[in-house]
Amino acid sequence: MSVQEVRLWVRLRTLKADGFHFRRQAPILSFYPDFICLSRRLVVEVDGAHHEELEQVEFDARRDQVFAREGFQTLRFPTRAVHEDIDAVMDVICRALGAASPTRPATRATLPTRGRDGT
Repeated sequence: MSVQEVRLWVRLRTLKADGFHFRRQAPILSFYPDFICLSRRLVVEVDGAHHEELEQVEFDARRDQVFAREGFQTLRFPTRAVHEDIDAVMDVICRALGAASPTRPATRATLPTRGRDGT
């Protein structure tokens, strides 16, 4: 998994609090997309430089057709977009999910360290 995929995976996992559960490389027929939200039928792909090669472009198009026949929407982002503006990528994903806005990752100061009663 690339650094950009890891960054996106961390952000997608924060959406679980909003009720959107993403899985990493869950199978759709014989394909394994990068990220998938089964309840919203959404596939998210992070494409590296090799995805610009003609053979890979054709493979991706065939795979996206299979996903569409199975009722999935596919969002593709180049690794550059994830690296340069992950917030914009998350906004696109959240719009596709129908969420108003993405949940931002909690900062260390807001993470609970004790039970409700403070102990």
